[in-house]
Amino acid sequence: MPHPEHPRRSQTSSSGDQTRRRTQRNKAFHSSHIPLQSHSSLDLDTTRVNGPLSFLNPTSANFNPNSKFGKHVEPHSTHIREDEESEAHEKSSEDTQPASSVAYKWTSRNNRKGRHTLLVNPAYAKSSAKYTTPAPTASLRGIAQGILRMVTTYPIWDISYDVAVLFTLGSVVWVINAFFVFLPLIKPSTEFKNEELTGGGITAFIGATIFEIGSILLLFESINESRTGCFGWAVSQALEDHTLQFHPSGQTCVHHHRNKRSLGGTASSSHDSIAESDKTWTWWPSTHDLLTHHLHSLGFLASFTQFLAASVFWISGFTALPGVLNHLSTGLEAGIYWTPQVLGGTGFVLSGLLFMIETQSKWYKPALGTLGWHIGFWNTIGGLGFTLCPAFGYDTHSWAQYQASCSTFWGSWAFLIGSAIQWYESLGKWPVEVDKNIGVGVETKDDSGS
Repeated sequence: MPHPEHPRRSQTSSSGDQTRRRTQRNKAFHSSHIPLQSHSSLDLDTTRVNGPLSFLNPTSANFNPNSKFGKHVEPHSTHIREDEESEAHEKSSEDTQPASSVAYKWTSRNNRKGRHTLLVNPAYAKSSAKYTTPAPTASLRGIAQGILRMVTTYPIWDISYDVAVLFTLGSVVWVINAFFVFLPLIKPSTEFKNEELTGGGITAFIGATIFEIGSILLLFESINESRTGCFGWAVSQALEDHTLQFHPSGQTCVHHHRNKRSLGGTASSSHDSIAESDKTWTWWPSTHDLLTHHLHSLGFLASFTQFLAASVFWISGFTALPGVLNHLSTGLEAGIYWTPQVLGGTGFVLSGLLFMIETQSKWYKPALGTLGWHIGFWNTIGGLGFTLCPAFGYDTHSWAQYQASCSTFWGSWAFLIGSAIQWYESLGKWPVEVDKNIGVGVETKDDSGS
């Protein structure tokens, strides 16, 4: 039913929906979930809208600046005040680069994590540059700055940061658990009384509980992704060379990650064009949104799978407690201790695979240059270890128990690696990537006649 205040937009949306039905689902956005609709100076590059699976929503898209871009910017002034986080990302002259072309890269993962990726085609000569941008964040200097942020920045109001830190802490607990149950097998002289039962049982319960809490927040994060998207960059004109300069801007960000008053909550920006759905925190989507959007979103499917897996796996954490595990019969132990680990571990593998696929251009083509892909990869390895542990654990022979404990050991380390990368990712809200294909053979579109 058309909205009475926006009849033209409703007609456009209806037309867009009909066009979308004629194309594969991964090649076009639903009319209510088109990113950056409020940014008239950015045009969606329909040739760069893509998703790895044809029956699911797009996971990536590029937006190119048009003739309106930069027309109303103010000359750059060193006294322009940015908020504290933007100041932490301010670049010195040594950390900037001239660029001949730029584009904004939207991805479904970045949208959930509150990240704003700028694609840059470097200029060979500064005199031919149209833009001045921060240096690529994948450089050694950029990586070092990212690692430094991990020990100096603590945005506890950011749900993506909380998820990453919780999974990291949970993985550390599981590594400790693995030492309790595996070390006595390879070096019996180190074993102390009830080490495996008490030390292993209590750490298993704590680790499973932390994973469950992190998975709940991960699900909330996916439900509250921004519908409208967010550009997140301020543009000013340099006085010396008249290029357009890009600066990280928290003031224009509409992601809920920047709301410092509470975890989640409303979007931080008061921009008039923010959709009402982006201004409020949602605990669970409406039936309409669930059926038309979330169930077709790789990020939601991966997060929901992770939540289900962690919930089932928690049963094993509870039954591992001393006073419970040591009072179970063999059959009951197999049913409520080992079996939930098999189901939960399998769910962790599936979730990791879905997170990997989400970052890929094709379902079979690895995205080795993307942080999210490596996070999914290491979580998949961790899930495999947590699945093999109970697979061996059903067998009471010594060799099988050795392999069960060993699987938990390397699986825990894999989870820790993936979680640490996720922690690093959660703090890098303004990544800059080099893409020499943007702007090649493409002229800036003039919207005056459209």
